[in-house]
Amino acid sequence: MRKILLPFLLVLLAVVLVACGSKDEDKTNGSDDKPADESTGQSAESKGLLDEVLEKGVLNVGTEGTYAPFSFHDESGKLTGYDVEVTEEVAKRLGVEAKFFETQWDAIFAGLDAKRFDVIANQVGINEERQEKYDFSQPYTRSNAVLIVHADNQDITTFDGMDGKKAAQTLTSNYGKMAESHGAEVVKVEGFNQAVDLVTSKRVDGTYNDKISALDYVKKKPDAPIQIIDEQQNGSENAFLFRQNTEDLVDEINKALDAMREDGTLKEISEKWFGEDVS
Repeated sequence: MRKILLPFLLVLLAVVLVACGSKDEDKTNGSDDKPADESTGQSAESKGLLDEVLEKGVLNVGTEGTYAPFSFHDESGKLTGYDVEVTEEVAKRLGVEAKFFETQWDAIFAGLDAKRFDVIANQVGINEERQEKYDFSQPYTRSNAVLIVHADNQDITTFDGMDGKKAAQTLTSNYGKMAESHGAEVVKVEGFNQAVDLVTSKRVDGTYNDKISALDYVKKKPDAPIQIIDEQQNGSENAFLFRQNTEDLVDEINKALDAMREDGTLKEISEKWFGEDVS
């Protein structure tokens, strides 16, 4: 009896071990699966940036914070400006909050690449070079470039007059490239205000910059020793900038901008800051 029972017990033990091993193997294989969205069956990785923004309830935005009148701090220290208000209204229409990350212009694209924020709102000009690497929303500002020089200047009268002269520019901006194209020696600055400061102190000969910013500066500082001597007629278009492959968020923001343009909100914000519609 014992001889018959022993082989039976060995077979039974082997079956139990195989069954346990199968369960453990199933558990291990399943541990690497991404959690599925209960409503759609999609993994968390397959969700687009728009879904992430809506789930967090926050749109992370890169901006300079030193670029009046678009993105700057008022006397109370509050971040404000045309770009800030447009962005806050867009976020509101998406049902989320806009959270701003203040970043110097020459580091702002790297911040977007590193996913520190979802979008840049800082009067980013649309050009072919950027379009190869990034996605843009529809434009929400249109403006011309101008050349700003010291009030005492009598030699430089056109854009071409800066050949061999020093121009204060942010290196990666359209205006920096414009200065180089006219033969100017570029002196690196962090933003518009620093560029104008170098002009007023005569440490540079001029700066190619945004007409709206220049008019706002003169309006606030009518005694500033500067003058606008030339203007580009085919103006630039500025828009929100995104990483590529975020079309879902781009499309939703475009819908918000369309609605703001249609109901007059974008014009209202524009006239508040500039006295005319620059959108």
